[in-house]
Amino acid sequence: MIVTFWYALVPIAGGFLNRYKWKKFRNRFNELRLKQLLDYRKYRQLEREEIFRFSGNIESITDGRILWVKGDDLSISVSLTKTICYLLPKHEGEELPEAPEQIRWNRVSTLSEGSKVFIGGMLKRQNNRFYFKSTKEQPLMVIFYSCPDSELSNTMILAARTRNEYWNGITPVSLAIGALILIYIASSFLGRPAFRLTVITALLALFIPILPVFPPGLLLTVLYRRLTWNARKLRAFWDVSRFGLLPIESKNKNIPAVNYAFRAYMLELAAWLLMIIGLCANIVFIYLILILFNVISF
Repeated sequence: MIVTFWYALVPIAGGFLNRYKWKKFRNRFNELRLKQLLDYRKYRQLEREEIFRFSGNIESITDGRILWVKGDDLSISVSLTKTICYLLPKHEGEELPEAPEQIRWNRVSTLSEGSKVFIGGMLKRQNNRFYFKSTKEQPLMVIFYSCPDSELSNTMILAARTRNEYWNGITPVSLAIGALILIYIASSFLGRPAFRLTVITALLALFIPILPVFPPGLLLTVLYRRLTWNARKLRAFWDVSRFGLLPIESKNKNIPAVNYAFRAYMLELAAWLLMIIGLCANIVFIYLILILFNVISF
């Protein structure tokens, strides 16, 4: 029960929370990319607070957490207070881009002048001037990128999934708690011969997170990683398709869009079955070795 809860259920729950977070990110970006583009003419005609998108280059950033962005015919200020900023890593070729990196406002000041930036959100009025500001109802989205403007939407949706959702901020804490509990159990029964098997089982369970990288289950772990990566690609392709973006140039381009999600789920299911089989194989292998050397009796 301890192993199942701390080594499996909690990290998996964290993985689903991670997926939900990126799903909100994708939906929010898709919502904002369809908003009207702010330009000088629209800015001059503004009479009330509205939601716009804006693309341009970094002009400057002040100590007051104000970012100035210069577009084709307009410079606009952006309040970075209570604003989450994202940095889209560079990528080349057909490989999927890495997930955007969340950065703080002071990291923005290290970006070079002229870096491309996408802003989406509410234009607020102050002193007869409009500027972008994040609100509770309409959180501002600020994304720094280096790809061509025409590829931004496609690239962002493809990137907005992590390589491994199950390794997240919750996972190391959960593994550490599970390990401490198992160490406590093993130490509690260490001096009691009648509970020798309990001690050995607890110590073996302690190393379950690293067992998949040892033979004979290592081959299945490699297959697991390959299948989950392919599933990640298919889920990203499905995201692009359902948002009505450009066709994807990949070896999977002949697969109907409706099949992307189904195939991804099937690949993930197969991957986890392989992982479980490999883990069980390693555990049985270790127990056979312990029996062979008379550490435990059959």
